[in-house]
Amino acid sequence: MPTVASILVNGIADATAGSAVVVEVTERLGQATGFSLRYPVDIGNGDLPLLTDDTFAPDSEISVVVSTAKASYCLVKGPVYGQQIHLEHGGTGSTLQVLGADSLIKLDREDKVVAWSDVADSDTVTSILSDAGLEADVDSTPSGHPEDKHALMQRETDLAFIRRLARRNGCFFWLDCDASGNETAHFKRPVLQGSAACELVINLTNPQANLAGLEISWDTERPSQATAAELDLGGVSGIDGTTYQSPIAALGGTAFADIATGDRIAHVHAPVDDNGDLQARCEGLLIESSFFVRATGATTRTALGGVLRANTLVNVLGAGSRHSGLWYCSSVHHVIDVTEHRMDFELIRNGWAG
Repeated sequence: MPTVASILVNGIADATAGSAVVVEVTERLGQATGFSLRYPVDIGNGDLPLLTDDTFAPDSEISVVVSTAKASYCLVKGPVYGQQIHLEHGGTGSTLQVLGADSLIKLDREDKVVAWSDVADSDTVTSILSDAGLEADVDSTPSGHPEDKHALMQRETDLAFIRRLARRNGCFFWLDCDASGNETAHFKRPVLQGSAACELVINLTNPQANLAGLEISWDTERPSQATAAELDLGGVSGIDGTTYQSPIAALGGTAFADIATGDRIAHVHAPVDDNGDLQARCEGLLIESSFFVRATGATTRTALGGVLRANTLVNVLGAGSRHSGLWYCSSVHHVIDVTEHRMDFELIRNGWAG
């Protein structure tokens, strides 16, 4: 059993689930958090009871919890959706891999056709999340969808629909779960100001380095401005959403639009009814494109002295004046076994220093 993780089934510690030899959890921006639990399969009398154990039945709710001296973290809570079974003659080396994801996948099970009218995008998202029994942390959006003009049409699953609205409004959408099992769905523009959740250190001895390596890349071939102009449905007045740079704060102090000089312009076309809706779409495009710097690396719970999570700010030290400072953690792949808790991560940034 991993010494650094607890596995709960329907909220209760379970000896069978807790016998996993490897636990993997992947938190990634724009995706449901997935998990994989690996177990040795005992051939025994040939009946292979682990393969039919109700612990790992479809929709059995699994939680993976890790603890440090300071806090406990629920890395993921959600239903089992699959298994991968590897059998070897004689039993040695046979394994069962249990697959699942957080509760967002429940929102992806039914295609729907719904006309939403006289509501903002944020009202629609809040309604869907509330109906799903999820606590909603939703940023207000300026869009309006009058019934006598352009209703907001849903022709996909709730999850695909919310993700479409998130991208349209420059929001990130993700689900997290606290150590008590309470789930919160977030629909928010990235918050890039505040305190870092942890420090990632390289090339220094004080504080002690907790990274062996860090790969950094940047790419400025992307839009830094967006233009948009439409007529309202009656053709009486113009609607202008032109936006000259991303509206959110720049990590590092110097924004992408000030780094990538020259014309990098995207043209946005959409059936809208007001300036707020059109400008939100332009801002959403620029928020996404402004994250032009990426960094990847790996650390461990022992080296970090804590647990790295996606959708948090981290402080990078020792990467030079340009790339040290606050970054947004967009992905963490946790691999937990009896020896260690490893975390492979990706960070993104929409600016740099200087």
